[in-house]
Amino acid sequence: MNKYTTIATSSTGPRIDFSKPAGEEALCSPDSVQWRIFKNPVALAIGGVAAVLMEFADARIRSGVWDHSVYPTDPIGRSQRTGMIAMIGVYGPKSIARQVIGGVNRMHAKVSGKTPSGEAYTALDPELLNWVFATAQYGFLTAYDRFVHRLDEAEKRRFWQESGPIADLYGVTELPDSEVEFLAMMEKLAPRFEPHPINLEFLEIIQSGRAAPSVPKFLHRSLARAAVAILPPAVRQSLQLGEEWDLGLRDTLLVKAMAKIADRKVDRDSPAWMAAERLGLAGDTAWRKTVVPSCSD
Repeated sequence: MNKYTTIATSSTGPRIDFSKPAGEEALCSPDSVQWRIFKNPVALAIGGVAAVLMEFADARIRSGVWDHSVYPTDPIGRSQRTGMIAMIGVYGPKSIARQVIGGVNRMHAKVSGKTPSGEAYTALDPELLNWVFATAQYGFLTAYDRFVHRLDEAEKRRFWQESGPIADLYGVTELPDSEVEFLAMMEKLAPRFEPHPINLEFLEIIQSGRAAPSVPKFLHRSLARAAVAILPPAVRQSLQLGEEWDLGLRDTLLVKAMAKIADRKVDRDSPAWMAAERLGLAGDTAWRKTVVPSCSD
């Protein structure tokens, strides 16, 4: 461990000081689309919920999460910890990102079992690893594009490509470089997708507002519907999420307003700000509009 950086744990997962050690690069550079998108908490929340729904569509992943984590008893805490690990991958010093993701991989190595139908699974199955990583990337990118700021095709492709160094650390063997390739990956798994009460339970938790009690409950309902709205139609149909989950005009306006405000709010306590200062850059680097593709191995 670098002597200037310590890792602590809390209810929200690993905690690090993103401002140290001075000068140590992140896996993704400050001028990347990744830095631009991951600074927005609303896009990450919507994208994260959509990713979980896409993952839980497959019984192997659903069983692995439900049987080998605290998700059934602490879904909010588990989601927050996952979000912090994602932040470390994008903004954290390379050495700490490698250490934290290595720890995740060691935990995954212990996860195996059988689905209720008797099918064996292991968290290190390349097909599952690839899908889980890809759903998160798709969710974050699509939420930002839909509700924050439209991205052109070159920016979207760069976003996928920039995640390569992070994907490698997780052992991902197949990474889409576009939505078309993501949907092709999905088509291979689609015959496995199925509805399950856990998906509805998860959405009800999101709607309840337990993750952020200070935010009005009606806003949480809109965010849950926004997550359903960005699901590929085949996934939504398989999960049987009907018209009661449709994103109406009022919901759309609320979500876009929240997401755009969040994108303009410069947070000096955020990983994005502290990581920029660690590199000797202006703290608001991630909030600037000019984005050039660059990630480092």
